[in-house]
Amino acid sequence: MAKVTGIGGVFFRARDPKALAAWYERHLGIDDIAQTVWSQQAGPTVFAPFAADTDYFGRAEQQFMLNFRVDDLDGFMAALQAAGIAVETRAEWDSEVGRFCRIHDPEGNPVELWQPASDGTR
Repeated sequence: MAKVTGIGGVFFRARDPKALAAWYERHLGIDDIAQTVWSQQAGPTVFAPFAADTDYFGRAEQQFMLNFRVDDLDGFMAALQAAGIAVETRAEWDSEVGRFCRIHDPEGNPVELWQPASDGTR
């Protein structure tokens, strides 16, 4: 049987697509599609629908949350904070699957950063 082999893209609306793409490139290292296609490292990907009334990723009208796998969560958090970006952590977010933090992009979209436990976080 044929099957999906990975995420081919994440597409969402933005008030200022160019500025938002530049923010993701500057702070998260995700290549701007106007310049090149971002090639990510192989690794675990979670695809998980949540209940419609979840409060896990913010406002009730928020339909999605981006989650990016990182290799050094502490280093990422320090760099983001140095750039003036608010970083949120909660002990209950961390588990046997790894450690997490949360930021919001300039348009208010929640972005979760995840260092999987397989990277030696637990």
